[in-house]
Amino acid sequence: MFALLLFSAFGVFLSITTIGFLFLVVSLLFGELFDHFGDGGFDHDFDHGGPGFFSTRVISVFITAFGGFGAIASQYGLSPLPSSGVGFAGGFVFASIIWGFLRYLYTQQSSTEVRSSDLLGQSARVVIAIPAGGLGQVRCRIGEQLVDKIARSKDGQAIPENTAVRIAELLGETAIVERQ
Repeated sequence: MFALLLFSAFGVFLSITTIGFLFLVVSLLFGELFDHFGDGGFDHDFDHGGPGFFSTRVISVFITAFGGFGAIASQYGLSPLPSSGVGFAGGFVFASIIWGFLRYLYTQQSSTEVRSSDLLGQSARVVIAIPAGGLGQVRCRIGEQLVDKIARSKDGQAIPENTAVRIAELLGETAIVERQ
C-alpha cells in the first residue's frame, strides 16, 4: 500500500511538499542557504529593498504550497498535469504573499548609522572644553541618538565646556564647530 501511495500523483505531491517544508525549516534555522555562494545567483534585492523573489524562503514556500495544492487537486480526481497547474498557481500565490511580507518587514528596519551629512549644520554642546588651537569633544543629538565627535573651533579660539555650538564642517572624524 505504501509503495502504491508513493508512486501515485498524490504521493509525489506529498513528497514535494515534504521537501519544500524541510528546506523552509532549514532556512529558518540557519538563514538563507544560498547567500554564501556570492552574488552570482538569481536573487537580487531591488534597490536594497529586501529579499528577492528567488530567496531561499520564498522558493521553499513555493515548493511546499505547490506540493500541497497539487496533492489536494489530485485527491479531488484531477490528473497529474492539471494538478500541477493548480499546484503552480497555489505556490505562486503563497510565494508572492510571503515575498511581499518579507519585503514589508525589511522596510520596517531602522538604522542607527549616522552619516557625516546628517551632522552638518546641527547644534551641539561642548562636553570637553576645546582649548585654543586644540581638540575637545562635542555631543549632538540626531533623532534619538547622541553622537560624540572630536572637535576643534573654526576660528582657533578656545570654547569652554557646556557651550552651544554649530557643526560647520567635518574633516575626517573631526567636527569643526563655531559658537552659536
